[in-house]
Amino acid sequence: MDNTKGAGGGSRGGLGGLFGGVSEYSNSELAGVPLTGMSPLSPYLNVDPRYLTQESDEFILPTGANKTRGRFELAFFTIGGCCITGAAFGALNGLRMGLAETRDMAWSKPRNVQILNLVTRQGATWANTLGSVALLYSVFGVVIEKARGAEDDLNTVAAGTLTGMLYKSTGGLRGAARGGLAGLAISGLYALYNNWDHLRGGSPSHY
Repeated sequence: MDNTKGAGGGSRGGLGGLFGGVSEYSNSELAGVPLTGMSPLSPYLNVDPRYLTQESDEFILPTGANKTRGRFELAFFTIGGCCITGAAFGALNGLRMGLAETRDMAWSKPRNVQILNLVTRQGATWANTLGSVALLYSVFGVVIEKARGAEDDLNTVAAGTLTGMLYKSTGGLRGAARGGLAGLAISGLYALYNNWDHLRGGSPSHY
């Protein structure tokens, strides 16, 4: 019995010396050892698990770069998203109009062509409209941001108001005033939504 135990101990000691510090304890013995100050992630992990989990996001950014995208970076997404949204809404509106205008016609090729024409025409019209509004809003936003040297909700509200005024400027002063009020209301609601968590005591949203 003692010889066997000594042989086993010698074998563990030999392996420990061979591999430079292999533990002389078995897996079952190590499994019950509590790790002070460490989460029970693994009994064989010789690293504090708190270093493996980060509470905040970490980025590798160029010197002087911000963690959030600016107006210029968001302009491409805004314009493209508005164009796609306008095209989808216009297509659905054209389908509705086509079905309503041709409800007295039998299902035939002329009816299909008329519905398809309305779908494409309405889709292109709405895509052009929303894309133009998004382009004006993005240009005003970038210019105001560069002029003020700051990025906040004031830029959003100012860009929305100027966009509405310019878009409806063909209707005269009254049309420009109505467009400005509409832009002010929409951009104000967006700014309120964007900071809703901050107003409730949480962390504010980013652009």
